[in-house]
Amino acid sequence: MYKARLLLIFGVWVAILPYLGFPNSWKNILFTLSGLIFIYLSYVTYREFRSGRTKKDLENFSENSDILERKEPERFYYQDNEKI
Repeated sequence: MYKARLLLIFGVWVAILPYLGFPNSWKNILFTLSGLIFIYLSYVTYREFRSGRTKKDLENFSENSDILERKEPERFYYQDNEKI
């Protein structure tokens, strides 16, 4: 979550950077630094995803886990007693 927030903040930074009135030489340096930070955060996030260190919580209904252990109920078939 921390890295996602940083990526959002840097995205906003890059979006408003051209309108802040910096000289062109400063803008080039700031865009380069922002790009390097984006690359670093993206790479770290990718490595965490590939290594499996991200938390995977797939048990949404853990209180119903005993349902899987039960047998399927027997099916009842009703017959009509009327003759046609």
